[in-house]
Amino acid sequence: MQDSSIIASSKRLEENLNGINQQSRNYIKDIITLVNKEVGINKIRSIILFGSQRAKSSEATAVSDCDLLIIFKNRVSNHHIKEIEKYFIALEIKHNFRESSKKLPKKILSVISQTTGIFISHFLTKMKYWEQANFHKIFRVNKVFSKAFAPKNIVLGNIVLNSTTLYGEEIIEKIRPKIRITFIEIVKSTIMNLMISFFSIIISLFKKLDPTKYQLTAIKWSLKAANFYCYRDSESLVNITKRFISFEREKKQKRATAFFNDFINLRKSPFNDLNFMIRSPIRIIKIHMKAITYKKLWMESRSPTKQWRDHISIEHTTPDHTRSLRI
Repeated sequence: MQDSSIIASSKRLEENLNGINQQSRNYIKDIITLVNKEVGINKIRSIILFGSQRAKSSEATAVSDCDLLIIFKNRVSNHHIKEIEKYFIALEIKHNFRESSKKLPKKILSVISQTTGIFISHFLTKMKYWEQANFHKIFRVNKVFSKAFAPKNIVLGNIVLNSTTLYGEEIIEKIRPKIRITFIEIVKSTIMNLMISFFSIIISLFKKLDPTKYQLTAIKWSLKAANFYCYRDSESLVNITKRFISFEREKKQKRATAFFNDFINLRKSPFNDLNFMIRSPIRIIKIHMKAITYKKLWMESRSPTKQWRDHISIEHTTPDHTRSLRI
């Protein structure tokens, strides 16, 4: 019975890989081979692909990584998971999702990436941590940093809406009841993305460190977080930018359009654009402030007889009142 289940999951994996670009497809196949060899595929509960590399997504660009969440059965020891981590890192390097370098600046960036989860293409966790929605255990990031700065409910909510189960059980829905979106989430998003933004400006003197990709990530995460806070959906970045342009007063829409066009184009063909990086911190603040104001106006526009329940719901999408609630 177990073997037939594994065979069925393997067939579904092949089907789900259709439409994914060749680089990500090869990476995922190597990951499956590695897991089967070092752990045993029967010890996997689920392998989930989320983010811009999904088959149904059209957002994969030169700065996109391949976000894989690999959820092991609880009987797999933490020590074993930690031991095989080096093999996953080697595969990221092999498939050009991570750069290998012995130089000190690159090593420092690698530590930052591991601490924050930025530009990491694999996350190894256990089923119990997923069911608990234990953010730092799921993404294996620094506990203090994640508690202080990570908008964990927004991140998990986006994964629920924007992911594909490649292999194993459909367990994405298990964390839905635990996700609560509060005002503090959008505040944390603002702080975290401003930190990344200013960091990219600081390292802009060192072009080999690819500072622009950090800035692009800060803008992307800001847009995704602010959009989810407002709408509880996971639209494409192009559509999200259109929403936030519509929030602007008419006199300022031209400037906002120019910035977001630069953002989309730089994701396709990244280069070190200092002018864009200098404009980014203010735009990050504006994105979050527009989201907060929009949400406040939308809540005030609701009938007083209706009670606001601030939890994630796929069925519930905030109405698009951008014309009547233009900020």
